[in-house]
Amino acid sequence: MTDLDQRIASVLRERAEGETDTHRLLRASRALGRRRQLRRRVAAGTALALVGVVGFTGVTGTDLGRLTGRLPWTAATPASVAPPVPPRADGVPGAVADPARVGTDPRVLHFGVDPAQARYLGWGVSDNQVESIRVETPAGRRITVEVARSEAALGGAGIEGFPVDLPRPAFDGGIQRVALGGGLSGYLTWFRPAAGLFARASITGGDPLALTRGLEALRWDEARRCAAPVRLDALPADATVDSCRVDLSSYPGLVTAQLGVRGDREQHMAVWYRYAVQAGTNAKSNRTFGGRPAYVPPNGWTIDLVGVPKVELRATFDASGEGFTEADAGTLLAGARLAEDPTRLETWP
Repeated sequence: MTDLDQRIASVLRERAEGETDTHRLLRASRALGRRRQLRRRVAAGTALALVGVVGFTGVTGTDLGRLTGRLPWTAATPASVAPPVPPRADGVPGAVADPARVGTDPRVLHFGVDPAQARYLGWGVSDNQVESIRVETPAGRRITVEVARSEAALGGAGIEGFPVDLPRPAFDGGIQRVALGGGLSGYLTWFRPAAGLFARASITGGDPLALTRGLEALRWDEARRCAAPVRLDALPADATVDSCRVDLSSYPGLVTAQLGVRGDREQHMAVWYRYAVQAGTNAKSNRTFGGRPAYVPPNGWTIDLVGVPKVELRATFDASGEGFTEADAGTLLAGARLAEDPTRLETWP
């Protein structure tokens, strides 16, 4: 993860069951983006990275062959709600079949996980072309797996928001124990799923065996959609969606997602989605975009779509006038298509 990714993960971990402090996240992304813009203007032009991704959890030392009945995670899931699994991307080859595709499409993950061996907790594709999946094992361990087409794309990444300073990895499958602070430790392994691909897997706590057995749940011969509970059907001119991140670690009670949008001049903005089963409905508005009520705080640089029960949808813009404008962010919200039922992936757009 980048330093911004680590800040995002840290804030989300702190506020997992409460109000997400997106103002804090966006201030961090804004400051970081301007520093990057300054550096890259000197080199070749402007580029601003925003939304990063966290990834996977695999299978621990539990002997899955001895499990009977429902797996542990289904016992805590309402019978009417199936454990989340991103839909297949039909006709798209997996990572081992075509490594050159990995990280090139923010709508697609070129690997997956056997849902009989591990439960998906989240997935994403970052703007630096890293794909990741995060899952929980039957023993409750959470593992993150990230894959990219270059070694550099995985450099400097931490574990679950904890920064980790490590030497250059050998990508030989070796496992390294790392101290994360506060008496907590984790394990990392770097490996090559296929020629032209670089991957790493990490776990907090547990033991090396939990990490290696977790890798057995991976499926490198399939592709799945980076499905999200929000879809952006309208974009500013010459803009594209360049990242996707979904967090279902508290599903079905809490569903969060972030989509990043890049412009032709490398300007960036983001859309943040949050569904909470116990949330109310925000009705305060002072703007309308495409017939939808919205709220822009005084001297602010965010727009909230209002009037959707239990859902917060927020878009950013650059109040300085140097990047995307309020009108651009309003375009995103006006054309945003939301899941009919965030707890049922088959209703996601």
